[in-house]
Amino acid sequence: MVDRQQHWETVYGNKAVDQVSWFQTHAASSLRLIEGCADKDAHIIDVGGGASVLVDDLLEAGYRNLTVLDLAESALTASRTRLGARAQPVRWIAGDITQVELPAAHYDVWHDRAVFHFLTDPADKARYVEQVLKSVKPGGHVIVAAFGPGGPLQCSGLDVVRYAPDALHAEFGAPFRLLRHETETHHTPSGQDQEFVYCYCVRV
Repeated sequence: MVDRQQHWETVYGNKAVDQVSWFQTHAASSLRLIEGCADKDAHIIDVGGGASVLVDDLLEAGYRNLTVLDLAESALTASRTRLGARAQPVRWIAGDITQVELPAAHYDVWHDRAVFHFLTDPADKARYVEQVLKSVKPGGHVIVAAFGPGGPLQCSGLDVVRYAPDALHAEFGAPFRLLRHETETHHTPSGQDQEFVYCYCVRV
């Protein structure tokens, strides 16, 4: 965990938050999917949300019960600084999603854009899925986006796993019913195109 944490602290230490490859001016696809399944009182966790602007978009849309988790404290600090006083009601968690303690059956929506594809060890994947099973309410929604078959083989100096929609859903298994999936082409700040696959499931 320490090595993984240090890697991401270094990434955010060396690049401005709007220059990392996953930067979005607005998290349009994520916001649309969340708004399609969650009312304003829903408990939402953004896993790997660090410096992402999704929390800004959710606050602007009127959501009140938000948690942002990231391995890099510096990424969370960037978001808190950007938001100013608006950051106060958000719960900020610095920790490894495969290790951190999360409340049981608490979240209505679990959102992850670009964390799961960094988990190349089957044991880490299993721990991640266990966290989702534990912390998402039955009937809650799970939105996970990862690099698609046409995505890169590496990101930020780390190997990644690319997924077709069925393969991504299969990592989560029977407790999660796939509602739909979609593909998005993400344009990075450096001008590259990356294929992302979004899987949208319900916790049965």
